[in-house]
Amino acid sequence: MEIITTIINGLSIGGIYAMIALGYTMVYGIAKMLNFAHGDIIMVGGYTIYVTMNLTGHPLIAIAVAVVFCVILGVTIEKVAYKPLRGASPLAVLITAIGVSYLLQSLAQIVFGSAPKMVRIADMGSLKIGSLKIQVYTLVTLVCTIIVMICLTLFVKLTKTGRAMLATSEDKAATQLMGISVNRIITITFAIGSALAALAGLFYLLKAPSISNTFGSMPGIKAFTAAVIGGIGSIPGAMLGGFLLGIVECISYKIPIIAPYTDAIEFLILIVILLVKPTGILGKRRREKV
Repeated sequence: MEIITTIINGLSIGGIYAMIALGYTMVYGIAKMLNFAHGDIIMVGGYTIYVTMNLTGHPLIAIAVAVVFCVILGVTIEKVAYKPLRGASPLAVLITAIGVSYLLQSLAQIVFGSAPKMVRIADMGSLKIGSLKIQVYTLVTLVCTIIVMICLTLFVKLTKTGRAMLATSEDKAATQLMGISVNRIITITFAIGSALAALAGLFYLLKAPSISNTFGSMPGIKAFTAAVIGGIGSIPGAMLGGFLLGIVECISYKIPIIAPYTDAIEFLILIVILLVKPTGILGKRRREKV
């Protein structure tokens, strides 16, 4: 029974990584840039929940405010920091993204200080099924992340905007010739990714109710690792990479001899997979048109 609990916990934390990874992979797939400030959007969402909970005490209001604020912040960052660099080299965009990341962390430290803040959202207790005992927040996280991923997949495949995203990721020039605004599609992509980051911050706070200005750093790095493992630019790949990483993490923590090296094991898996399949598990090699 313990292995079942471990796998469920792994899928739960993997779902959080997958939600964050979806932001990385969508932005890369469409805008061809790595938004390393994405992890800090999680931190901003967490602090927004913290402030709103202190003001209202209502979790649903806090979640809604966090999602809206993170969407506005993500779109603003795209307009101010990334849009002017549309034709710049990838290195310039990468350095800008790192700069935005440190800017957000520094601002959070100035406003809230460096000491961690406790964020009590809801005490959901545990659920016992026979000899199986599972934390309710784990099941809530797993179910919600699966629903979000299904909705996102349907949105991309069935809606006009989703199909425009797929077209933009394949060929921006051809997409513009079809009358689709590439800038608008990229803005929508940032908005969706930022909303997912806010939700990921919520679920991460349910797991570990403490936040600081570096709250989103390690989850962001692991989510990026998950995106690369699954195949950067692939939505199913981000999901697969997130779940795989979550399960490996929880199993490693259960084995005392390797528990201290859990992070190293996760990054080692990344290296091995890239050596075997450089494009990731579900990634596809694209031919560059000349």
